[in-house]
Amino acid sequence: MATNTSQEYDSIIAVCKSLFLKKTNDYGTAWRILRPSSITDQIFIKAQRIRTLEEKKVSKVGEDITSEYIGIVNYCIIGMIQLDMGPEDPNELEVALVERLFDEKANDTKELMFAKNHDYGEAWRDLRISSLTDLILMKIFRVKQIEDNLGQTLASEGVDANYQDMLNYAVFALIRLGVK
Repeated sequence: MATNTSQEYDSIIAVCKSLFLKKTNDYGTAWRILRPSSITDQIFIKAQRIRTLEEKKVSKVGEDITSEYIGIVNYCIIGMIQLDMGPEDPNELEVALVERLFDEKANDTKELMFAKNHDYGEAWRDLRISSLTDLILMKIFRVKQIEDNLGQTLASEGVDANYQDMLNYAVFALIRLGVK
C-alpha cells in the first residue's frame, strides 16, 4: 500500500489544530504567560508519561498515548510561537491570529520534515514508536541544556529547531498509531 506522507501529516496536524483552537476558545491564550523553560517542562511531562505508559501498559487517569503525543505537537507549536513573541506582546491573542501562527509554525515544520525525509528516506516509518518517544526525550534534554546555557550553543541547532524535531517525531508517532 502506497503512503502519502503529506496527506498523513496534514491529517495529524488538523487533529492537533482542532483541539488547540477549541482550547484557545475555552481558555484564551493563558499559555502566553509560560516561559520557554516551562514549555519545555510541559513537553517533558507528556513525553515521560508516554514512556511510563509504554513500559507499564496501563493508565490510571484515562488519557492515552495518543492524547499525549497531540499535546507534544501543540506545546511545540506554543514554544515556537513564544520564541517569536516577547513579553511586550499581549498575553491575550485573538483566535484568528493564533490560528495563523499555528499554521505558520506547522507549515515551516512540515517543510523541514520533507527536507530531512529527502536525506534520510522515510526511515522513521521503520522506527519503533518507543524510539520516537526516546528521541523526543533526548531532544528535551538538549533543549534544557541550551536553556541552562542561556541559549548559547557552540555547534548545535537552537531551541526552535529542537521544537520542530520533537513536533515531527510526535506526528510520526501519531501516523504510526493510525490516528486519523
